[in-house]
Amino acid sequence: MPDHTNNLKGVKEMKTCVAIVVLVMIVSDALAQQPPAKSATVEKIVARISKTSLKEIDEKLVSFGTRQTLSDTLSNTRGIGAARRWIFTEFEKSASQSNGHMTVEFQEGMSPVSARTPHATKIVNVVATLKPSSNLPGSDRIFLVGGHYDSRATDVNDAQSDAPGANDDGSGATAVIEVARVLSRFEFRATIIFATFAGEEQGLYGSAQYAQMAKEKGMHIEGVLNNDMIGNTVCGDGTVQNKYVRLYAEGLSPQDTGSVLRRMDLLGLDNDGPSRTLARYVQEIGERFVPGHGVKMIYLRDRFLRGGDQSPFHDLGFAAVRLVDARENYDHQHQNVRMENGKQYGDLPEFMNFDYLTQNVRVDAAALASLALAPTPPKNVEIVVSGLAYDTRLRWKKNPESDLAGFYVRYRETTAPQWEGKVFTADTTIDLKYLKDEYLFGVQAVDKQGNASLVSLPVPVR
Repeated sequence: MPDHTNNLKGVKEMKTCVAIVVLVMIVSDALAQQPPAKSATVEKIVARISKTSLKEIDEKLVSFGTRQTLSDTLSNTRGIGAARRWIFTEFEKSASQSNGHMTVEFQEGMSPVSARTPHATKIVNVVATLKPSSNLPGSDRIFLVGGHYDSRATDVNDAQSDAPGANDDGSGATAVIEVARVLSRFEFRATIIFATFAGEEQGLYGSAQYAQMAKEKGMHIEGVLNNDMIGNTVCGDGTVQNKYVRLYAEGLSPQDTGSVLRRMDLLGLDNDGPSRTLARYVQEIGERFVPGHGVKMIYLRDRFLRGGDQSPFHDLGFAAVRLVDARENYDHQHQNVRMENGKQYGDLPEFMNFDYLTQNVRVDAAALASLALAPTPPKNVEIVVSGLAYDTRLRWKKNPESDLAGFYVRYRETTAPQWEGKVFTADTTIDLKYLKDEYLFGVQAVDKQGNASLVSLPVPVR
């Protein structure tokens, strides 16, 4: 009689092998669909940020003697007028490499009469705009990187004394000019605005007038990165810190009132307003593309007794954050240049650390490029709460981008400051074994190059 036992055993082994092969194929296919951990384009951009270029830009800004808002506007070598015209020409050089996608302009306004502006003064921002080459989905989105180019002496109204402003805020303006130089050679999905603001030391005038204009025009600004003092590593007490940059992000804005505020409180999203959502993104991307350099997120509007150009944007409902030195030295801020009791005062280039500045500008470039290259954030993200359940169902609308790889579903415990994990899916619905009563969730769209959008937070639906 034939040995059926051996035949059955052979069939079972064959089925097992087939099942393993199919399983391997499914796993391999799923892995093949996942985007790379790092975007090659962003890595290339970060590598092109040049310490030599940053040093040259910063020292050129210092060479104008003073950039105080009320200083000379006619001289070609001294004062804020000479500085802004030079910045304009630098932006024009970048624009010439952009295949016609970048434009440069002066944006003018007037300051009110106040204690810091004893007479009405023209406030001139120098702005470069890099637009996408075509009207792809999400091309109306805007990301802005800024820093103020004005400086000051001890007396904020002193327009005559030298006010070199190497760090405050020559470093921030330098960052904007350098990032514009590098990014102008690439194409993005979204518009990028490079803004050097005036009148910051007199009362945030330049950024306030720009933010108000953006609000009135309905500009779709999804994120503002303000750089203000990012080149110092030695504190006034002699301690040194060059391993991270501080990132200030406010939770709620004055726009978060009424039903919006009640909903955020109900859903535990008081730490997930637009500015802190942006800050989490900047921290994650910055530390990914600039290894060994930290981004320390701080849940405050700004340092006490200080302020910055991110605030007018945040106050009008735009997501806006500030990058600033890990350590400050008050001998080199808002001080006349002088030698006193053997100590040098003043915001001079000799106190700049250009290696540190380079790392911070790379964080800027990485975050800005990632944001502008990424698909649009997912829309209509919902968390299903129609019944009691031991898992969590999320669903959202499919993105329109043709090169979409899929989505990252982010999660963290309600008390965690940063996202703790992510799951990749090519679908628009997912069930997670994380209890919705204990976790917060979000969804990012990611393209085939690994560029991920800002996180979209879900709304509960029955």
